[in-house]
Amino acid sequence: MSAPFATCAVPVPTTAGAGPPAAARPAAAGGLAPAAGGGSELSPVQQARLVQGLLRALQQEACEAPGAVESEVHLLETHISWVLLARGLAYKIKKALDLGFLDFATCEARRHCCNEELRLNRRLAAGLYLDVVPITGSVEHPGLGGTGPVLDWAVKMRAFDQRGLWDRVAAHGALLPQHVDDLALQLHAFHQSAAVASALGAIGQPAQVRAPMLENLATLERLCADADAQAQLQRLRPWEAQAFAALQPVFEARLRCGHVRECHGDLHLGNVAFVDGRATVFDCIEFNEGLRWGDVASEIAFLTMDLHAHGLPALAHRFANACLELSGDYDAARVQRWYLIYRALVRAKVAALHAAQGAAADAAAARRYLGLAAAWAQPSPPALMVTHGLAGSGKTSGSQALLEALGVIRVRADVERKRLAGMGALQRSGSAPGTGLYGPEASAATYARLFELARSVLQGGCGVLLDATFLLQAQRDAARQLARDMGVPFVILAFEANAQTLRERVRARCAAGGDASEADDTVLALQQRCLQALTAEERAAAVCFDHGREITPAALQALRERLAQPGS
Repeated sequence: MSAPFATCAVPVPTTAGAGPPAAARPAAAGGLAPAAGGGSELSPVQQARLVQGLLRALQQEACEAPGAVESEVHLLETHISWVLLARGLAYKIKKALDLGFLDFATCEARRHCCNEELRLNRRLAAGLYLDVVPITGSVEHPGLGGTGPVLDWAVKMRAFDQRGLWDRVAAHGALLPQHVDDLALQLHAFHQSAAVASALGAIGQPAQVRAPMLENLATLERLCADADAQAQLQRLRPWEAQAFAALQPVFEARLRCGHVRECHGDLHLGNVAFVDGRATVFDCIEFNEGLRWGDVASEIAFLTMDLHAHGLPALAHRFANACLELSGDYDAARVQRWYLIYRALVRAKVAALHAAQGAAADAAAARRYLGLAAAWAQPSPPALMVTHGLAGSGKTSGSQALLEALGVIRVRADVERKRLAGMGALQRSGSAPGTGLYGPEASAATYARLFELARSVLQGGCGVLLDATFLLQAQRDAARQLARDMGVPFVILAFEANAQTLRERVRARCAAGGDASEADDTVLALQQRCLQALTAEERAAAVCFDHGREITPAALQALRERLAQPGS
């Protein structure tokens, strides 16, 4: 549903929209009809003429401006809007349509939605969304702004270079880890400040959550005629019924706990762009509250899913983990697969609708998204992994590489220890080694929290990696018992390095800052005294990573084989 805007320096041909479907209701027929507020209602034909009149007016202005040319003005068209691009600005006009899920049929409805588009998108892209301006004059000779009767309304925006759209950046292999990390930080702040749905309202109730899933399946069954697609959809039907029955109380609990909020609603790669060198999220859903309000986990799953769809699984895993670590909402893992499949089906449906209108390239996209959904409905069994090693042994950097390669969810003791104390991950506690935040009681509470979160993640069918020292055998035994209770494989990831390497890494990390760990030379020395080495039985069942920071392909393969062994 996005309408990305090119800068005027990038020639973009006018594209023919598909027009309203047969069920669409036109705003009016014949001549101009009186509109609420003193304006006039436009028929779709009149509105199209008005847009052409604005295009001519903007081209004339461009020709008259010093150093400008007519070719700097362009018109883009989607199935629900027109966008006029002129001299670094974009004017978005909503089509006079009622499609059921959106209603732009009257001038007043379009004015309201323009104001909502401005309000809502300024939350994440204040620098792009500038104003709502009236269109006045006549159908043949309209103008932006001015006085007199209002014919229509436009959202005024700053244009940007479409080459910065993340779907295009991803296609060129230029989307990097730091980019998704930055976006995760932005979204965390956005979701924290977003309005929270009432637990007594309809939004976020299980039936409301399920309705679009069922609608997507029904639409795809109607649009996708080939045998493979129909087979995938028939497999998804029983999965959906079983998964929803199991998750219904979880959906209810997440609504009560405030996880359903006024989100963006359409967070795929085509709605993120680099603007002034920074990731900017734009074009949220303004026309339908039911599609905009939802579980924060669903929003995160949308971009995660689309990274997978663009062939970037490592970035997808990195982004999802970063969002969970920032929020501490690891309970979201219980609904993650549901929302990944739902969002894949959303994009499959959009692509299938476009394909039905003659866009051949979208048929392949529909198959790709549907294939993702079908694959997620048949997941691999989860596993519980724990790290073991002293400060500086490479646990955190190594586990980052593993979570990106394996798609597991990591929970860091250094972060959760501080979260339990009401501290931010990068705050310094000032605790002496073995006391305060790092005393026996706080450490016991931290490990208990790790096990609690691991249980929730495993219940969602996701693998989990607990990043902690696990210096004591009792801690490792407790983790192994949890794996037995949950019926999942258990693996110890042993990180080792020589004493000099440990000291160098700890000192470098202390000097650099920017990490949740507070370990220094004194902490390292205390850990070395307390360390209970792996038993012969534990070591036989462990996967060892020695010295280097990088996880080699051979080590990764050894871990995969270890996880596949019966009785792990």
